[in-house]
Amino acid sequence: MPAIRNHGLVLFFGAIFLATIVGQAFVGQDDFNHGQLAHHNDPVSLTRYVTSSDFWVDVLENWQSEYLQFTLFVVATVWLLQRGSPESKELDKAGTESDEEQRVGSHADERSPRWARVGGWRTRIYSNSLLLVMAGIWIASWLAQSVTGRIAYNAEQFDHHQAAVSWTVYVGTSDFWDRTLQNWQSEFLAVGSMAVLAIYLRQRGSPESKPVGAPHEATGVEG
Repeated sequence: MPAIRNHGLVLFFGAIFLATIVGQAFVGQDDFNHGQLAHHNDPVSLTRYVTSSDFWVDVLENWQSEYLQFTLFVVATVWLLQRGSPESKELDKAGTESDEEQRVGSHADERSPRWARVGGWRTRIYSNSLLLVMAGIWIASWLAQSVTGRIAYNAEQFDHHQAAVSWTVYVGTSDFWDRTLQNWQSEFLAVGSMAVLAIYLRQRGSPESKPVGAPHEATGVEG
């Protein structure tokens, strides 16, 4: 069907996202209940688990790191270049580029998005809309991680007969930063590895790769 073919990429990742988050819910509940039984507490139902802070802090700490990765990649690739990588712009195109190159304002055509054609503040916002939305999602999910993480942390505190902590205290704890940094470092490693490996390695037919026969030093060329 044309509709499925034309949207196959988003449908595929949407489907495997749903499958993995459902799987995470089931295995997370099982792991949580093992901990409950070890502490002589009652096991919880799946519904209760997926509405708990223990579930959502694990979900959100991954979401925020993914959106941070893309936020940084979007803004870094405006100015920073990597010779030979398809993840980089061509070596002479660092920066925000001219209105003509970006086809905005008087250089836009009838098929361009309306906010790219009208000029002024709307074009300025639209020109940075991907970064703004990605950064907004990252900040929102990071804040949500801190809230759910504090609730889960305080539950552990109560189990050990210790006092609860405030949000401001929690975001300075090693628990919060351990959850945060273990995800950040893996995202930064993955992006850096992709930028470098794509210089020398190929995947025929993928826009994330250069054409198979492209020279290693070709930059900003997609297959």
